[in-house]
Amino acid sequence: MEPINLSEKITTDILRPVGITKSFKIWMTALLVAFGICIYAYTLQLRNGLGVTGLRDYISWGMYIANFVFFVASSLIGMLISAVLGLSGAKWITPIARIAEIIALAFASVAGLVIISDMGRPERLPNVFIYGRIQSPILWDVTVVTTYVVISALLLYLPLIPDLAICSRRMDTPPWLRKIYRLMSLGWSGTPEQTAMIQKCTRILLILIVPVALAIHTVTSWLFAATPRAGWNSSVFGPYFVSGAFVAGAAAVIIAMYFFRRNYKLHDYITDSHFDKMGKLLVLVSLVYLYFNINEFLVPGYKLEKAEAKYLHEIFAGRYAVLFWSAQLLGVIIPIILLLIKSVRKPLPMMIIAAFVLAASWIKRLLIVVPTQEHPFLPIQYVPQNFKFYTPTLTETLITLASIILVLIIVTILSKFFPVIPIEETINELKHGDK
Repeated sequence: MEPINLSEKITTDILRPVGITKSFKIWMTALLVAFGICIYAYTLQLRNGLGVTGLRDYISWGMYIANFVFFVASSLIGMLISAVLGLSGAKWITPIARIAEIIALAFASVAGLVIISDMGRPERLPNVFIYGRIQSPILWDVTVVTTYVVISALLLYLPLIPDLAICSRRMDTPPWLRKIYRLMSLGWSGTPEQTAMIQKCTRILLILIVPVALAIHTVTSWLFAATPRAGWNSSVFGPYFVSGAFVAGAAAVIIAMYFFRRNYKLHDYITDSHFDKMGKLLVLVSLVYLYFNINEFLVPGYKLEKAEAKYLHEIFAGRYAVLFWSAQLLGVIIPIILLLIKSVRKPLPMMIIAAFVLAASWIKRLLIVVPTQEHPFLPIQYVPQNFKFYTPTLTETLITLASIILVLIIVTILSKFFPVIPIEETINELKHGDK
């Protein structure tokens, strides 16, 4: 195929799904209706207080904080795909790097809002910035989350500038949208100077995001590990959380790859080879995560101190045993075994496996947050039964779902108004035979 025809075909294929379509309107309407119902549940919490949830004096962190940890975890995939693999020279990530960045930005942005849902007095959030103490891990967490969101947004935007210029010229869209594309493209004309500047800025951001991404989930782990509670009092929570984050993020990217490939007709660009490589990557990070899981329970199990013994019994054979073993088997062990088989590393099987891994990742965060609070050092006495055990309410569940729906809304909008695959990079790589 001639280079001009190749460039034309690639541009047409990638831009075809971009824009406001009937299916987009139906999907967005469904999401907004569901989001509206969940927001109504949050108004009930604002009016009546956190008493409408399952949170009480002893179990003060529940689904909200588990959701926060899960969202922060999933957002780290942008760093792993774009920075670690990108800086190492892995060319195969080109078609999925932007997908990873979209997921990273969506999850990281909503993670901050999830914290607000856990606050009984959200209007006091500015006090964290005004009166925050440098000794507080909460202030560290707010700082690194905000920094990560900013860098993720820039990493999504800068490589998108050349494609925005193409969108402003090529797309059959309303004048106002073409004007936005033109403004966002910053007068891009593709000169060598502009290209060099974009590449230099992007490389600097890719280097900067590595320590920031590691910090964001390490600091989140310190919110737990800085306490003496059984189940949280661990020196390996930092790498344990980071390795688990890569597992959750990789699973989220695989699911997104499948739906973008299928619904946007991008089979020529998101190929079976990409799913095969993502399957191998998921096996790698899952093996690291499995090691930290074993380490996390083997050491306290060997020492078996009184508080740790109660906690371990509760998750291994007690109230949370079904959730714990389901998360370990369906979310870590069985996926590792299946993905070692080459024939399983295909789009549909990979998507199904990734869905189990992602669901298990959320359950795992719930198991990190809740059981240890039900077993404090001092006995729980003279309180109602519902103070002793945590049971989420419908209101709390709807508010938790609101954050998940908001992530879907952000991903949908970004993927329908901007090409999910880099146009210029794809053209250049296919021309040079790097695919």
